[in-house]
Amino acid sequence: MTTSTVGSADGSTDASTQGSTQGSTQGSTLGTVLVTGGASGLGAAVARAVAEEGGRPLVLDRRRPEPEVLELPDSDVGIVDLADSRAAEQAVRDLVDEAGGVDAVVTCAGTDACGRFDEIDGPDWDRVLQVNLLGTAAVVRAAMPSLLERGGRVVTVASTLGLRVLSDATAYCASKFGVIGFSRALAVETQGRLGVTTLVPGGMQTAFFDGRPDQYKPGPDAKLNRPEDVAAAVVFALRQPRGCEVRELVITPSVEGSWP
Repeated sequence: MTTSTVGSADGSTDASTQGSTQGSTQGSTLGTVLVTGGASGLGAAVARAVAEEGGRPLVLDRRRPEPEVLELPDSDVGIVDLADSRAAEQAVRDLVDEAGGVDAVVTCAGTDACGRFDEIDGPDWDRVLQVNLLGTAAVVRAAMPSLLERGGRVVTVASTLGLRVLSDATAYCASKFGVIGFSRALAVETQGRLGVTTLVPGGMQTAFFDGRPDQYKPGPDAKLNRPEDVAAAVVFALRQPRGCEVRELVITPSVEGSWP
């Protein structure tokens, strides 16, 4: 708790061969990795992990990361609201062009609107799907040309609430179920040309729960994962050898109520 149609699903030998010579997300370096929501929480942890592993993180968020969280040059940060899909696509294209290409995308950005369906304002409910689902698709769509050229990888971030449901979470569940469906279809559509992993995390120790009514916050005894530990799982997925796919990766605290 957070594409354009590119052709037939089988993929061609030429495209696969091209990717195997150009891709850099497997092997000794992670290459250039675009991370959404990289100013805080899981996104910042993933960006830091990429940098620590010798890769180059690019961050897309509504605000710049604070220097104590993650220090990046201006050219490696894009400021955009993912609820605006067309603006998100342009921000991705600008970042990718400035960086000279991208080897992977990790879509960590997410938001929520807790409450009964008939009590949540329509625009607030819509925004959750715009950021979590449509924003994910927009970012991947804009990065696809470079990813396919390099035989790169996409890690989408769903949630355990993309596999099960709770009351008062209609927007979040709808968006994360959508991310899982989108990711599974994208994996089939681009098999042999693009690596696609769906990360399914449980609760994490981030600011995601800040500002909520107490009834929607984890209890005092809740067991939550550190974002750094979940980020390590993302790096694991990015480092898989070419031709080996971690299609879906569920990672939760060992004692946690949202799984299964």
